Amino acid sequence: MELFINHQKKIFQEWPTSLEVLVHSESPTKLKGIAVALNNQVVPRDRWAQTLLQPSDNILIITATQGG
Repeated sequence: MELFINHQKKIFQEWPTSLEVLVHSESPTKLKGIAVALNNQVVPRDRWAQTLLQPSDNILIITATQGG
């Protein structure tokens, strides 16, 4: 099955059961300062575990950075 993560197609042999599982697999060491949108809708962090994924969903993972 496939998902589009940050505008790139990614094929999964083992389907991530929720948005939370996907974020943990894509950014295992950095979970603070992350915002996630699913199909152009921002999903609050407290809803990641309940948000189920469907084939061909579009996910945008944004990480805050510091600098100037």
